[in-house]
Amino acid sequence: MADQDEQATAGAAARPLRDGLFLGLAVGTSGLAFGAAAVSSGLTVAQACVLSLLAYTGASQFALAGAIAAGGGLAAGTASAVLLGSRNTLYSLRLASLLQVHGPGRLLAALGVTDESTAVALAQPDPASARAGFRATFASLYLTWNAATALGALGAGRLASPQSLGLDVVGPAAFLALIWPRLRAGWTECGVGAGGALIALGATPLCPPGVPVILAASAALAGALAGGPGGAASGLASGTARPGSAPSGPPGSPAGGVP
Repeated sequence: MADQDEQATAGAAARPLRDGLFLGLAVGTSGLAFGAAAVSSGLTVAQACVLSLLAYTGASQFALAGAIAAGGGLAAGTASAVLLGSRNTLYSLRLASLLQVHGPGRLLAALGVTDESTAVALAQPDPASARAGFRATFASLYLTWNAATALGALGAGRLASPQSLGLDVVGPAAFLALIWPRLRAGWTECGVGAGGALIALGATPLCPPGVPVILAASAALAGALAGGPGGAASGLASGTARPGSAPSGPPGSPAGGVP
């Protein structure tokens, strides 16, 4: 019995590391598409690599490359990138109490705040596991993303198009896997997910890159108001599951089944 308890404890401790590692490796490969797209839009290999090293926010980087490729100026591309990356500020507010980083380390932690690291951290049952999951995701995704960016930029001339590899679906597929267990927790959660998807689909043809994602977040606010201060939607909006709700992901899958 004691051995079983020890094995269960060891498995629980290893899970955030496994989740973060697998998710980082899976999503980081989409850096190949960004590297190719950046060079195709007119950036040099060095510029694409520095952008991944310092900006490190995939959606914003794609928005910048897309704006430049469409003939827009650097100011317009930067504005779109900043708008799309502004959601990371909200993530930081949510993660501050969990990560408890002080001093110069806060700058490094701020760089690591992404959709993926936030999702893995908030899926953990306690602060220690949240910190472990955040660090594992940050490390694996940062290294994979930058290595893939360099490879994609160097091989851009040999690729017909970034989308030909099918890597453009990696990010959305990962996020669907991350939120799927939450959507099964109740009707309110399903309504929030469906509402966010409809808002994003309706706004995409009308708004510049970044705006549909931010507008879609209003569905979570509506769900929180409908669910009440202690309702299920409040837990979804804040990133914490209600007591008795579905777990953050099945055992053996990174926060919900990402391969």
